[in-house]
Amino acid sequence: QEQLVESGGGLVQPGGSLTLSCTSSGHSFSRYVMGWFRQAPGKERDFVGTISWGGRRKQLADSVKGRFTISRDNAKNTVYLQMNNLKPEDTAVYYCGADQIWYSKVPTSYDYWGRGTQVSVSS
Repeated sequence: QEQLVESGGGLVQPGGSLTLSCTSSGHSFSRYVMGWFRQAPGKERDFVGTISWGGRRKQLADSVKGRFTISRDNAKNTVYLQMNNLKPEDTAVYYCGADQIWYSKVPTSYDYWGRGTQVSVSS
């Protein structure tokens, strides 16, 4: 069983950067496709990006392409989301999830979730 914990959120000005981390305490991290989603108040949980088991394949939502980068370090059981040029519309709670298949933009496909970390972009 994978227990996921996100960190790295915070308040940042428009145009700023943040790096989110998601660390698993389980023993099978490398067997999972990892995804990042975000959820703004009153809205559904939206796909942000995903990375394959070994990190070779990546997919990002159109809204974040060119600004966000996803990576993983299986030796550290951690997946990262580097966010640059942040915009107010990026404000949301960011969640990481673990999935067994490549790949899905649907939250219900994911087997495990963290509790999320808040990202707020405001001047």
